[in-house]
Amino acid sequence: MKVKKIVIIEDEKPNSDRLKRLLIELRPDIEILAILDSVKGAINWFSQHLAPDLVMMDVRLADGISFEIFNQVKIECPVVFTTAYDEYAVKAFKYNSIDYLLKPIEKDELELALNKFESQMLRPSIENLLQYIQPKEYRTRFLLPYRDSYKTVLIHEIAFFYSELNITYAKLYTGEKEVIPQTLENLELQLNPKEFFRTNRKYIVHLNAIQKVHNYFNGKLKIDLKNNPQEEVLISREKKPLFKTWMDY
Repeated sequence: MKVKKIVIIEDEKPNSDRLKRLLIELRPDIEILAILDSVKGAINWFSQHLAPDLVMMDVRLADGISFEIFNQVKIECPVVFTTAYDEYAVKAFKYNSIDYLLKPIEKDELELALNKFESQMLRPSIENLLQYIQPKEYRTRFLLPYRDSYKTVLIHEIAFFYSELNITYAKLYTGEKEVIPQTLENLELQLNPKEFFRTNRKYIVHLNAIQKVHNYFNGKLKIDLKNNPQEEVLISREKKPLFKTWMDY
């Protein structure tokens, strides 16, 4: 069966334009139903439309990781992920028989992905995909170097994570901070999304660490963190609906 209807989820216009052009070159009768550039936009679209034959989806979008979409709406069609960096996810996709494309997307690789869909007519469940991409159990502790030995820091002791000068820190409720040898991007996949939220590129905050939420300039939100008044944590206007849904869940 030929692929006829596709949705593109990509937040960088040059990439989405290139992908659209290549798809039309390879399948002139293809119909691009929508080009979506955010987690929020994708959730809204899939809530109101029937599923396409195939989704081309970037791993990281401007307002979050695209896996968040599957927590909000059910997507039953196959997905081909695109990524520029995430080797961990790439390995997972191959085991799950859902293809991936590395950016910049090449025409011959896209052709192979389309042929794979059309020859096998794969309809794998997103739940099976996520078991490879997201840990089956969320992280509960960190084992960190301490002087000449090690110490354990439990997740429930951490108020928030933040990045500064390319170093990731965990700020504890006690006021102490610990260096975490991982990026915020990696941590985001390991933390329970019901407890932690990636507010922006610098912070991941725990629900219990939030003291107050204010309206801010240009439709943004500002978060006051308990015992950390010096921290300015902002949420963009685009990400605000996701954050409010998370807080109200």
